[in-house]
Amino acid sequence: MNTDICCPEFDPSLWEENTHEWEKKAFIQDQVCTLFYIPINFGTVMKRLDKRIANADSSCPDGLCLSEHQSKWKMDVFLAVDKEIPGANNVTLSGKYFSKVYEGPYKNTGKWCEDFDTLTKKNNLNIGKKYTWYTTCPKCAKKYGKNYVVYFGEFQ
Repeated sequence: MNTDICCPEFDPSLWEENTHEWEKKAFIQDQVCTLFYIPINFGTVMKRLDKRIANADSSCPDGLCLSEHQSKWKMDVFLAVDKEIPGANNVTLSGKYFSKVYEGPYKNTGKWCEDFDTLTKKNNLNIGKKYTWYTTCPKCAKKYGKNYVVYFGEFQ
């Protein structure tokens, strides 16, 4: 892999308006500090999680990392793993999830959130928790020429 690219290339067709059923899908969880919803230490947290995965000789399927804002000041991140990671906060997610792909600058986040809510309501999808997947870091998004973001809604 090119060392200037740290994120796997993203295929939006797998996630565009699709439903996913997970049964105890494995993740490791951590928390990011935010300032009015803007991540402050996201890179530091991701490096820490990546190191734990590498030390456990594990991997992150699809590069999947879900974010869930808890407040203006903190955000939980869930990094998919293929096995339990020693010393990490290992969690599982089970349920049915609807996903929608967006592309563009992060400043469109508010518009994407409104669009996702409109889309799920229009399709009579009763959504509870919502997660966001920022599929690539800013450097890789620039190299790939696309900045994909995926919204997930958990069916209630």
